[in-house]
Amino acid sequence: MDLYRILVIAHIIAGSIALIGFWTAAWARKGSPLHKRSGSFYLLAMLAVLLSSVLLTVLIAASGNVGIAGFLAFLVLITGTACWLAWRAIRLKAAPERYFNRWHAGVGVLNLLAGLGTFALGLHLDNALLQSFCWVGVVIGIGMLRKQRNPPSARNWWLREHYGAMLGNGVATHIAFLGIGMRPLIQAAGVEWLHLVPWLLPLAVAAAASVWLDRRYGGTRSSAMPAAQTAAGHP
Repeated sequence: MDLYRILVIAHIIAGSIALIGFWTAAWARKGSPLHKRSGSFYLLAMLAVLLSSVLLTVLIAASGNVGIAGFLAFLVLITGTACWLAWRAIRLKAAPERYFNRWHAGVGVLNLLAGLGTFALGLHLDNALLQSFCWVGVVIGIGMLRKQRNPPSARNWWLREHYGAMLGNGVATHIAFLGIGMRPLIQAAGVEWLHLVPWLLPLAVAAAASVWLDRRYGGTRSSAMPAAQTAAGHP
């Protein structure tokens, strides 16, 4: 078995473990020991996913398939950004000035430029997927830079940052799962636009979930702050 196949198998195993951790954390009571443990378990599994993805990207680029390698590098960046933000939001919830620092701004710029670069690559390759999905990086980058310039003042800012980043992680996890699971069905159907479904459907679900979570935990009224913090397991 060659290195590429070993990495693919390791990537699938780590992604499957991450999927289990994601849904365990999602259904567990927020702030409970199970929620915290499964969330940490998920991020560790995602670290393995990202590492295997980087190595696969290098191998694909070395084989001469620059287009796929470029898109994979973009996916590694936006997924790594979501993991990084989710972790930092919890660690630095009492120090927003350390969260919204120059590293935060730099990663935001990197996502923005990567999104625009992926769009250019999509135009060059006449690839609808790259031309569509690239805007995720642009939105992430602009959002991070806007918050950098005008940091949120709500006491539960870290909670919104955390669940927003975790939704992004969920999108990445489910795209990988659906992209593999639905590929035979999509290929059998022979309909070109269907290959976008595993990529865009998780985005649509995450957007709806974000609206619901913002209504539940993201209120600016003072009465909403303790409720959000209690839900997350903090007095």
